[in-house]
Amino acid sequence: MKKLHVLFLLLIGIAAASCERAFMEADEPANPVNVFDYLWNKVDQQYAFFDVKGVDWDSVYEVYRPKVSDGDMHIDSLFQVCAAMLNTLQDGHTNLISKFDVSHNDSVYYRMYAERNINTEVVVLNYLTVNYHTTGGFAHNAIRDGEVAYIRYSSFMDAITEDNLSYLLDRYKDCKGLILDLRQNGGGSIDNIRQLLSIFDNHGQPLYQTQIKSGPGHDEFKELTTVYADSTDYSDPFTEEPYTKPVAVLIDRGSYSATSFFAICTMAYPNIRLFGDYSGGGLGLPNGGALPNGWTYRFSITRTIALDGGNYENGVPPAERVILDPACTAQGIDNVIEAAADWILQ
Repeated sequence: MKKLHVLFLLLIGIAAASCERAFMEADEPANPVNVFDYLWNKVDQQYAFFDVKGVDWDSVYEVYRPKVSDGDMHIDSLFQVCAAMLNTLQDGHTNLISKFDVSHNDSVYYRMYAERNINTEVVVLNYLTVNYHTTGGFAHNAIRDGEVAYIRYSSFMDAITEDNLSYLLDRYKDCKGLILDLRQNGGGSIDNIRQLLSIFDNHGQPLYQTQIKSGPGHDEFKELTTVYADSTDYSDPFTEEPYTKPVAVLIDRGSYSATSFFAICTMAYPNIRLFGDYSGGGLGLPNGGALPNGWTYRFSITRTIALDGGNYENGVPPAERVILDPACTAQGIDNVIEAAADWILQ
């Protein structure tokens, strides 16, 4: 049975392929036109989300190719044209990297910050409070007269250990449920997803499906591979019982990449419910290579299908959409947290 670890094998394969291409493509002509065409063709043959993003890649070529010319075109100008071309994909996992600059997708970053659905001052002052606790990457405290655990996890880059999780579960064992706040969590390590899921009822259930591009056609993919949760032997006296009380997971547009993966994984657990706004998406694993002039690039070459059959590359939908109310914020109230706490206590 393929477990969550299938992602690690996929990542290793992607990394190896990237290194191989970077070595084999060193003899390509490095003039601006060839650099541009080379990048356009790589995206055309390997990018995974033209349909979801609604991008006509041939039209993109017609717009940006006339802006490139051989001769005296400055490297800054070439970089900006190539970056602008990649930006049409609206994919935060797409970058062009040179010695002097790195491109970022402006629309994705705009949504992440301009459409954030959290006021951290309100959270720190009125929910975590001055007496909050820190366990590894988790900031936490009890709210609603000690009946609900509030846990803030800001980045999947922060390591999660079994000791961290055991401490949290023991500290809040008398609470009626917990809120896991992942708003503005921009992602990080996939291994931390596995660790965080380990506290729930894992019996080898499917979590989602993934597939990788297999040919130059926009719809050419390998067969879907199912990713399963790790099975846990709860009869083992050294294994803690799964957490089956209600869990509200808070997401917003800044919940990207690994956080979106975690969000779709929660669909496999009946006691977990998503609250807040749509996530930022980012459910494709990026691959990269080298351009003839030495610049490198990366873009998504896999796609992920949730248990309900949805492709949520543009954002995982919450079960309960709750947008931060400015009137509540002005009073020091986070109505997203309050809605989640109400659900837990009901």
